[in-house]
Amino acid sequence: MLLFALALLASTVSVATTKNGFILDDALVPLREIRAGGPPKDGIPALNMPAVIKAADAGYLDETDRVLGINIRGRARAYPIRILNHHEIVNDVVGGEMIAVTWCPLCGSGVAFAAEVAGRALEFGVSGLLYNSDVLMYDHQTESLWSQIMKTAVTGEMKGAKLTAISLRHTTWHDWRSRHPDTDVLSERTGYRRNYGKNPYAAYERQNRLYYPVSHENRSYARKSLVVGLEVDGHFKAYPFEELKNGPERFTDSVGGVQVEVTFDDDNGTASIVSPEGQELSTMILYWFAWIAFYPETQVYTADL
Repeated sequence: MLLFALALLASTVSVATTKNGFILDDALVPLREIRAGGPPKDGIPALNMPAVIKAADAGYLDETDRVLGINIRGRARAYPIRILNHHEIVNDVVGGEMIAVTWCPLCGSGVAFAAEVAGRALEFGVSGLLYNSDVLMYDHQTESLWSQIMKTAVTGEMKGAKLTAISLRHTTWHDWRSRHPDTDVLSERTGYRRNYGKNPYAAYERQNRLYYPVSHENRSYARKSLVVGLEVDGHFKAYPFEELKNGPERFTDSVGGVQVEVTFDDDNGTASIVSPEGQELSTMILYWFAWIAFYPETQVYTADL
């Protein structure tokens, strides 16, 4: 009788679903689509308040190297992709504001966020988990998982909370330094022994195949062709580079009833979108497959040929 009672009790105790040490119960996204990317939790180490140097001292960078550039209250800082490929997240303070600069090599997506959510300062790490091939970050304070591209916590205490994206420029080092001669830039002296001159994703970038499946695909463009993704009040639009190259360098468009001005710079492989007031909007440059996986109902800009 005792054994039967124990067996009955065991059958009624719910067992939490975990991956990489994170509890996934009641996730906002399908559990089967949260996948382990290989490294364990913090197996890809985030950088916290890394050392920076002046542009003139950044001899390790080539003119064509890609960077994510931030300018907050007149303080400019560049985050080279060659470093982000090995760390994916940088917790930093720029212009007096706590931020998290994030990079997903599998989606080619760079997004910066304000690190304060609902009055709470958060520090982010790399969970080793993916959703739609995109990095799932976690915050050290609650161990909630956050989708980079969705900008939303999908599990944990913070589930449903939104991150506020900060405008950044994904461009060449030459372009960023030309625009911001006084910029500083991450030092290679990160405290980790990494070969920042080697791109571990070089083969992946050249291939059409994905390492991990995604929930939705659209083959209108090559999977890893680049697009500029924009959200305006819940309305989403993609500007494929393929289309931008065939259109005017600068044009006015409408997204969610809001007029915006789009400027494309083919030489530096970048674009910017500003509001009617001239304020640069938060966009992300990323692979087509990644944008369409998250926003399958997106509008898509096409050039009038």
